[in-house]
Amino acid sequence: MTNGLDTSLKIDMASMPVQLPATTAEPVAARARFFNSGNAFNVKLPAVPASTFREEAALALAATTTTLFACDQSVVIAAPFAATTPLMLAQYAAIAPGDTLPAAFAASGVIWYVIRGSGSTKTGTELFDWAAGDVFLTPGGPNTSLAAGPDGAVLWLVSNEPQLAFEHLVPPDAATAAIEAVHYPAAEIARQLQRVVEAGQNETTSGIALIFSSMRQEASRNIMPSLTLSLNTVPAGEHQRLHRHNSAAITLILQGESAYSMVGGLRCDWSPFATLVTPATEPHSHHNEGDERAMFLIVQDGGLHYHARTMGFSFLEATGNGS
Repeated sequence: MTNGLDTSLKIDMASMPVQLPATTAEPVAARARFFNSGNAFNVKLPAVPASTFREEAALALAATTTTLFACDQSVVIAAPFAATTPLMLAQYAAIAPGDTLPAAFAASGVIWYVIRGSGSTKTGTELFDWAAGDVFLTPGGPNTSLAAGPDGAVLWLVSNEPQLAFEHLVPPDAATAAIEAVHYPAAEIARQLQRVVEAGQNETTSGIALIFSSMRQEASRNIMPSLTLSLNTVPAGEHQRLHRHNSAAITLILQGESAYSMVGGLRCDWSPFATLVTPATEPHSHHNEGDERAMFLIVQDGGLHYHARTMGFSFLEATGNGS
């Protein structure tokens, strides 16, 4: 009994089906739907797993034709579009010698890393060459293509296609886009990373990493409005201490013979050019038991969380045996 009323015949709010309007005279009113705090508050969706994509990398490196190999978890996370995490999609691109890959992605931007080979990118009216170890950024939309050199090429790419697909959006045109092409040659990356390695750290430093940005995104310190890119490193025999953040992370392994990550208590062993997925909020750390510096590229949907003030970064381990 509640306030003298018999509640035994009342339906629980959580069991109520979707409610429709009582009258549907107007088409715009007929489209209304109603839920409540029992059946629509704190909606539970399938969890994003901590995954390792190795087969896709192997297929790309062995491919003889121009093909994309997606690190797709859409079935597992119940997404109606290809996605590695709810807002990001990682892929490998194999481009046959002398062939061209159209890069008409429905994304606001695409981050590329050249695993092997060389070639050139044409985006809008701009054309630039690239080689192994380079990173570059291209705007989304239909005006970008990649041409491989005589030995072909294999690249890793991450876009925010799922972010746009979620809201059925299309990339902005070049005149209004927040993203323009940016090229980060391998030699310049190495020079900038060395400056970071030689710099000092304090107890708030999350690791030894080079952060990529651009002229248009300099104020936000991101590579794209929604995505961040970093080249993380762990010195030989050390580890990056346990931490967490609300952004999901997609990692490409570049170097680390005896290295691994711990994600939510699960050990994820590294292998060359494998893609690792760290789900949002999962505690994780990176360990290097080898004799050389471990190196890995990490793309996060961090730009969105920085903008929303929800990054929630925190250490879960005291300073000491870590970097």
